[in-house]
Formats: sequence, C-alpha cells, structure tokens
Amino acid sequence: MTETAFALVADYGVIIVFCVTFLSCLALPVPSLLLMLASGGFAATGDLSLYAVGLSAFSGAVLGDNSGYWAARKLGTRLDGWLVKHPKRAALRARSAAFMDKRGGSSIFLSCWLVAPLGPYMNYFCGVTKFNWVRFALWGIAGEIVWVSLYVGLGYSFADNITSIASVLGNASGFITALVVVIASGWWLVRASKKRPETDSA
Repeated sequence: MTETAFALVADYGVIIVFCVTFLSCLALPVPSLLLMLASGGFAATGDLSLYAVGLSAFSGAVLGDNSGYWAARKLGTRLDGWLVKHPKRAALRARSAAFMDKRGGSSIFLSCWLVAPLGPYMNYFCGVTKFNWVRFALWGIAGEIVWVSLYVGLGYSFADNITSIASVLGNASGFITALVVVIASGWWLVRASKKRPETDSA
C-alpha cells in the first residue's frame, strides 16, 4: 500500500492529495493517511512544494467536510417530517441537537484529527441535526489544520520511515477511536438506565 501511495503522489502530485482528502471526508475508503505522509516525504526531497501539499490537503479536507454537511442537511430536512411523527425519534433528535449546541464545537474539532475515522460521520450528523454551519465550518477548519499539519509534517520530518510512521499512526488512531466509541456507548447506557425507572414508574 505504501508503494502505491508513493506511485500515486509521484504520478499525480498535489492533485491526488486534494482528491483523496476530499473523498476521505465523505467516508469513502481511500488511504488519506498514507497519501499525506507520502506527499510530505516528496516535499522533504524537494519533488513537491510543502506549501502546495499542505494547501491541497487542507482544501480537499475542508471541501469534503462541507460537502458532507450540506448533503446531510438537505437529507435531514426531508427526514424531519418522518421524525416528528414518532415521539421517541423526535426526542432523540432533540437530545442530539442539544448535545451539539453544548459540545458540538469541540466534538467537530477532535473528530477531524484525534478520532479522524469518525470525522465524516460527524459531518453528516451535524448536517442532519442542522448544527450552525458557521460554527461547523470554523471548528472544522481548525481541526483540519491540525490534521494536515500532523500528517504532512510527519511525512516531511520522517521521509525515510514513512511505512513505520504510518503503521504506528494507524494503530494509534484505531485504538483511540475504539476507546472513544466504548466510552460514549457506556455513557449512553448509564444515562438510559437512569431514565428507565422513571419511565416505568410513570
């Protein structure tokens, strides 16, 4: 996979970096991590401009985030009528919107880089719940700056060890994402169990 990433960057340069980061933010299975590391490695050798690599990766990521958001927002408008007809679904949507109003900014920021595999789904979730677009865009931009700087920067700094770096980062990202999912699931179950006796007694 690493050799393929190098070949793609060598053949298509910053265009492939833009395309891959854009598609990855739509939850498509593309090797964005490897491509950014590889492009950083090419920048280190002088074959690509570090500025151009960073700008293309950042532009693709931001455009992908916002495309996912607006696509889901249009879908969410259609879902509203279906949701309000069912009290439980309407209540779930209301709780989701309340959570985003309270912690949406930091959640968007962290989903862009710390738990990047969840990032595309956060984009869709924000669109469906009609989270304020300006807040979404600003927090997303901040997160993508970290994401792009981290991966392109590591590729640039460790051009001779990209395979090892990619393996470590991939394992770390998977572990952190899984940990967050487990914690979030546990928190949801605890809250649900606390509310159930009240519902039963009513």
